[in-house]
Amino acid sequence: MLKQRIITALALLAILLPALFYPGYVPFAVVMLVLIGAAAWEWGRLNGYGSRVSLFLGLEMVLLCALSWWVGLLGMQLTLAWALAGVAWVLGGAALLRVAVPGWPRIPKALRLVGGLLALWVAWLAAVQARMVGINFLLSILLLVWVADIFAYFAGRAFGLKFTRSKLAPAISPGKSWEGVWGGMAGVVVLALAWAWADAALQASVPSLYSRLAARGWWLLVLGVIFLAAMSVVGDLVESLIKRSAGAKDSSNLLPGHGGVLDRIDALLPALPLAMMLVSL
Repeated sequence: MLKQRIITALALLAILLPALFYPGYVPFAVVMLVLIGAAAWEWGRLNGYGSRVSLFLGLEMVLLCALSWWVGLLGMQLTLAWALAGVAWVLGGAALLRVAVPGWPRIPKALRLVGGLLALWVAWLAAVQARMVGINFLLSILLLVWVADIFAYFAGRAFGLKFTRSKLAPAISPGKSWEGVWGGMAGVVVLALAWAWADAALQASVPSLYSRLAARGWWLLVLGVIFLAAMSVVGDLVESLIKRSAGAKDSSNLLPGHGGVLDRIDALLPALPLAMMLVSL
């Protein structure tokens, strides 16, 4: 299993890194298009649709993103879209975590389907627009989510249930603890302060997310990254909730040793549009 995970990770990096660091944004947009299409296929399967319908949903997502690209949506200011996505993720995420696994099947199937596809579409728009801003800006968002996850893992293992008496969401993800969440938040604050300092010291030509927030006040930087770390946890928990409702361990087996595409991008789905919202408003 470990060998399989390593091979899959190396294959993904061999595709993602050249696309990310290519001088233009087009290769990255194409790679993200394929990944979001695969995630839409997984979304159909998790919601009980058959192979043909799920495949159609994946193709439909690819066409929607491609159409958005063709009509010039990527070059527009999408402040309203980011704000609406932010409201939907904050309120919708809170509502879903409140009703937990038993409440998911009670939501109309059409609403579940459309909501998930819209979340994927907006995440694609946010990822590509972030890459159009610059590599430093996009990487600062991606690293925030990854650092929050890594620090949460180690903080949870070291301090889980030492300061609280209950898990974060035992019915959804038994392994997560409040101490892990706090550790993830502490990690992203350190990351943000260090990155903002490095941007200033190196005179970065493209400011990172952190420098852009710090320019409007250090308090906004700290609160902003804590908010994004918290919402990345919400994205992770929401996907776990849906998988439990569907009786699935992984969103698919597209990535051997790593599960599916949704398993890898669940925390990014809210973080990407919300980061764009914070720098746009």
